[in-house]
Amino acid sequence: MPYGYAPPEVICWDVKRQLKVIRPVPMTDICACPVTLHSQGALDDWNAMIRGFLSHRAQTPMHLGAVLTAEPDFVMGHAARGLFSLMMGRAELICVAREALASANGAREAGGITPRETHWLTALERWLGGSPSGAVAALEEALRAHPTDTLSAKVVQAIRFVLGDAKGMRTSVEAVLPAHGNDHPLRGYLLGCHAFTLEETGDYTAAERIGLEGLTLAADDAWGLHAVTHVHDMTARPDQGIALIENNAAAWSGSNNFRYHVWWHKALLYLDCGELDLALGLYDAQIRADKTDDYRDIANATSLLKRLELEGVDVGPRWAELADLSERRLEDGCLVFADLHYMLALTGAKRGDAQQALIGRFARDAARRGEMPARVADPGVAAIAGLNAFSEGRYDAAFRHLIAARPAMQDIGGSHAQRDIFERMTIDAGLRAGHFSATEEILLDRLALRAGNRDRFARKRLENLENARRIPAQ
Repeated sequence: MPYGYAPPEVICWDVKRQLKVIRPVPMTDICACPVTLHSQGALDDWNAMIRGFLSHRAQTPMHLGAVLTAEPDFVMGHAARGLFSLMMGRAELICVAREALASANGAREAGGITPRETHWLTALERWLGGSPSGAVAALEEALRAHPTDTLSAKVVQAIRFVLGDAKGMRTSVEAVLPAHGNDHPLRGYLLGCHAFTLEETGDYTAAERIGLEGLTLAADDAWGLHAVTHVHDMTARPDQGIALIENNAAAWSGSNNFRYHVWWHKALLYLDCGELDLALGLYDAQIRADKTDDYRDIANATSLLKRLELEGVDVGPRWAELADLSERRLEDGCLVFADLHYMLALTGAKRGDAQQALIGRFARDAARRGEMPARVADPGVAAIAGLNAFSEGRYDAAFRHLIAARPAMQDIGGSHAQRDIFERMTIDAGLRAGHFSATEEILLDRLALRAGNRDRFARKRLENLENARRIPAQ
């Protein structure tokens, strides 16, 4: 059934001449999935929310709010509000997610819901119970029943991304690709998701091809554009990556704070070109144009400043505002990925007391049980100790801690490009501490991940390594 308004209730007489009400078939949304909505206006807002979520548009929360205002008993709307809140990685939004769960359960008691909506409700319950992987399993059940469900596919990718499950992201998307044929209105967005999974699993040629195909179908897909930009980063083609971003403004110009992440990618490409001043200029003009405390924006900012410092750039007082915001997040404990970037801000501004407070909280969280505390225990505890030691010039200790964290760093989530700041710091700590053989192995591993493509960082560090080895002989 094409998405749209369901037929009205039909009143008829059964064989015993008793009045019988036949309920309408549920309305179907743009994903060709049934939803328990009752008005075309609410459905239109729900479909706009789906498109907005897929394209990272700022209006997405407003559309969801309009749906729940019009139909407050819409269980899936409440479940979406809860899941979206948890994706933000902010402690105060856990309460919002719990409120959404309570509202969803109340709405469920008021009337029937579809199996898809049940799976979404289960996903929210499981994530709030400390099992984001359980949430993924529930949403995968929804996808098995409705492989055309682009919304659930995107949420699965988002949660697996937080968990660092690149292979799972790819498997999940590829399972529903056949149901997203040329007639599916959201095919372009799913291709963008597929491109990202291909890039994160090392198939750079296919990732670029499919990502560009997706952009022809969904020109406003910031995620798909960014997937191809990742390819240019990993294959050391910065000029082409910069051109891609500049020639596809429709993909990022109307997006929410994800546009800052696209600008971050452009800054990384400038770094690879050796245009350090342009990268710093983008930091001021775009990446931190809004001084938000969203952990993703903090991650963009801190990792760029640290990259610049590793290249010898004096970034001036820019660390201070990031550290001020990060100090307020010391007890969040939602994501190790976020916490490590808060630590970069604290060390950059030399906030020693706050650094020790965060290290102490990691020690406490590591003793707890659960999926996220396990990531604090490994690699979090070693990684945060390494960042602290690096900031104090204790490069031997920094190298030992970062080496210990390295095998499990994929588990903190994020992309190869995002985690590369920790790889760069490990390499520089090794060079400064004189661990040349071990550092060379890491450099070669990094090259292998990039299919042998030598970016500016790799070229310079390999030169530094060669020069360092010559000094004793001379």
